[in-house]
Amino acid sequence: MNFELHNDFIENVTFDELTVGQSARLLRTLTLADIQAFAAVSGDTNPAHLDAKYANDTLFHGVIAHGMWGGALISALLGTQFPGPGTIYLEQALHFTKPVRIGDTLTVTATVVSKDEAKKSVELDCQVLNQKGQRVLHGTARVLAPTEKVRLAHINAPQIQLFDPEARFKELLALGAGLAPVRCAVVHPCDVGSLSGAMDSARYGLIEPVLIGPERRIRQLANEAGIDLQGVEVISVPHSHAAAEKAADLAVKGLVTILMKGSLHTDELVHAVLAQRSLLTGRRMSHVFRFDIPLYSKPLLITDAALNIHPTLTEKVDIIQNAIDFARIMGVKLPKVAILSAVETVNPNIPSTLDAAALCKMAERGQIKGGVLDGPLAFDNAISAHAAQVKGIKSTVAGDVDILAVPDLESGNMLAKQLEYLAGASGAGLVLGARVPIALTSRADGPMNRVASALLAQMAAHSAQRDLPRQVW
Repeated sequence: MNFELHNDFIENVTFDELTVGQSARLLRTLTLADIQAFAAVSGDTNPAHLDAKYANDTLFHGVIAHGMWGGALISALLGTQFPGPGTIYLEQALHFTKPVRIGDTLTVTATVVSKDEAKKSVELDCQVLNQKGQRVLHGTARVLAPTEKVRLAHINAPQIQLFDPEARFKELLALGAGLAPVRCAVVHPCDVGSLSGAMDSARYGLIEPVLIGPERRIRQLANEAGIDLQGVEVISVPHSHAAAEKAADLAVKGLVTILMKGSLHTDELVHAVLAQRSLLTGRRMSHVFRFDIPLYSKPLLITDAALNIHPTLTEKVDIIQNAIDFARIMGVKLPKVAILSAVETVNPNIPSTLDAAALCKMAERGQIKGGVLDGPLAFDNAISAHAAQVKGIKSTVAGDVDILAVPDLESGNMLAKQLEYLAGASGAGLVLGARVPIALTSRADGPMNRVASALLAQMAAHSAQRDLPRQVW
């Protein structure tokens, strides 16, 4: 008699019910997610399983599954169905005969070979075949079989949310493939993070860095950190304030295309840009975070979480328009904008809800262009279509949002940091609204974040060059 694994319940086969020759089986198709999950749980990050470029040069000429992934399928069959709950593994011999590749469908079979009445132990022959009928794994298992009958509702396994920051980073870099590097004024790069971030961005072909700051200090830092500055232009100025002014002056003269914040305060750099009237566009400057979030299906922009403290309604129009225009540069044809508040209904006692309602009406009348707006929306029903449905909200934005427009800097900054530190998001930041984009990074940002910010600025700069009359970056 054969048994197959069912999804609705788990029922074991007791020692007394087992007979020699009796078998059971399960089927499973290997996916990349299976390999990644097994690597995450086991810690086995052998590049033969995870790095396609490396794996192509190995004996197997491509990525293969961990050998013990097949062994785990045998364990799943024994533990959940045959013999099932109550089974105790005693030993398992395994022989690996062929690699398992992504897309292979495996049939796992366990067959009773012998029984030991005194010890209540059972020996099972275990075979794993691929879709071609080829044996990829085989061996013998010895278990203590259950003696009491059990029938239970099937227990759903905990879900593993796979998030590969490096893969997301490569996807982001691919958006700028083919773009020429842009000349970038790196303003006061006087700590290791900002200096190495600039040079990493140059190595990826995103920028041609012009380092502006105290030259002796910059070169000493580079020597201490092992950063090669050969061939890199350095403009020496005495302090951060002078560096910001010099960078803005170079931008006015067209000698640099983007700016990158180093180890100085954001206000210092922004004020230097604002002091140069020719860098202004008539639109409010604002900041946009771009986040890749493990539990959200696509990149998410948040604005403004770093520049405008308490924006007025008029300023919010510019902030949202900046974000919409940038989302379109990043490939979103019709960005969906959720205007956040604490609630999803208009309440005269909560000013942000009044602003949200007005902004939506302004978008309807063409005062904000290129996107779809909805608000006020609370965070839950902005992100989750289910939450919106429960609250009776009919919205094309809810659950599919591209841009979160926050009420003020405090709420936006807290939201951004919560996503980064509690939700595992990886982010990058950019200042928009001037004639040159500003890559804005934090002292706590890692190398990938800094390079990602440079890429955002590079893409914005190239977009502005293609559409010179609209230079608003």
